[in-house]
Amino acid sequence: MKILVCISHVPDTTSKINFTENDTKFDTNGVQYVINPNDEFGLTRAMWFKEKQGASVDVVNVGGKETEPTLRKALAIGADNAIRVDVEAKDGFQVAKELAKVVKDGGYDLVIAGRESIDYNGGMVPGMLAELTDANFVTNCISLEIDGSNAKAVREIDGGKETVSTSLPLVIAGQKGLVEENDLRIPNMRGIMTARTKPLNVVEAASAETETSSLSFEKPAPKGAVKLVDADNLDELVNLLHNEAKVI
Repeated sequence: MKILVCISHVPDTTSKINFTENDTKFDTNGVQYVINPNDEFGLTRAMWFKEKQGASVDVVNVGGKETEPTLRKALAIGADNAIRVDVEAKDGFQVAKELAKVVKDGGYDLVIAGRESIDYNGGMVPGMLAELTDANFVTNCISLEIDGSNAKAVREIDGGKETVSTSLPLVIAGQKGLVEENDLRIPNMRGIMTARTKPLNVVEAASAETETSSLSFEKPAPKGAVKLVDADNLDELVNLLHNEAKVI
């Protein structure tokens, strides 16, 4: 079984976010980047298939040279090969079309993507990728078992969970639950050294057109000042909640 894991290169959640050029461009100065958490759950599940069922695991990213350290980390975790599509990722449709070409050229049986990336939270790429590659699709996936060409998946739905049966080729949009957080892998020294010798192939973009563009960015409004009320002064607390905060 050939598995392709889609890896997004996203800012660490602890990074301070700023914008430049009249809030039209994201300021990358001082920002630390990581593997998108939803993608990391998928990569860990792919490693299970590699170890238990002998699957081969490739990882792919659409982006510039600056994304290669993130791909190298995925290799250090245990992926066999990495692919970087050499073009700036500008919108979900463009990324899906670039990934579709990689999937078709590589003949992958299973494509694992994150439900969404934590930077733009579009949640569009996995579904569009399944449509473009004529593959079955399961979103919000929290469990996946493969038996030959058959698959059983569990996905979150409103108010519960749904178990579905399908077949390969398959695209899933994974999230927490596909593996647990304590199952995530930290690259060890051997993995880091081995990753330096594993293939990282840079491929030309398919020149997919973008459908959207970002006009401007805006930070959330800052939090208001906090008022502290003595624990014994319940009358003052009730007064503030009623007359100032107007929540009661």
